[in-house]
Amino acid sequence: MSADASGFAALVEAFASAAVSGDGKRFAALFAEDGVYHDVFYGTFKGREALADMLENRFHRDAENFRWDMHDPVRNGDIGYARYVFSYDSKLKGAEGRRGMFEGVSIMTLDGDLIRSYRVVANVGPRL
Repeated sequence: MSADASGFAALVEAFASAAVSGDGKRFAALFAEDGVYHDVFYGTFKGREALADMLENRFHRDAENFRWDMHDPVRNGDIGYARYVFSYDSKLKGAEGRRGMFEGVSIMTLDGDLIRSYRVVANVGPRL
């Protein structure tokens, strides 16, 4: 693994760890100042303040007991990919305690060692 690849693997691990912990400030610091997160459920969030708010006041408001396993991270220039499995226990009315799960591929556009843009290709069928 090249230094670039090992650095990307560390970024992917830090990303998942911060998201699961609910630490919005740590999560947002992994992004460029004007970084963008395109979420398949909540929409698009831009800038570190909005990213921290998304994590703390949407993800962790509506769910708990997160698990975000990232696999096979690969970086090619300014683009990085990782396969993932994401799961959580719902806190939404009518679905309290139900385990949701989906899998997909994370796609990160990078600016050095920071995330410029994050989006996914997700198989949400098992969740729905």
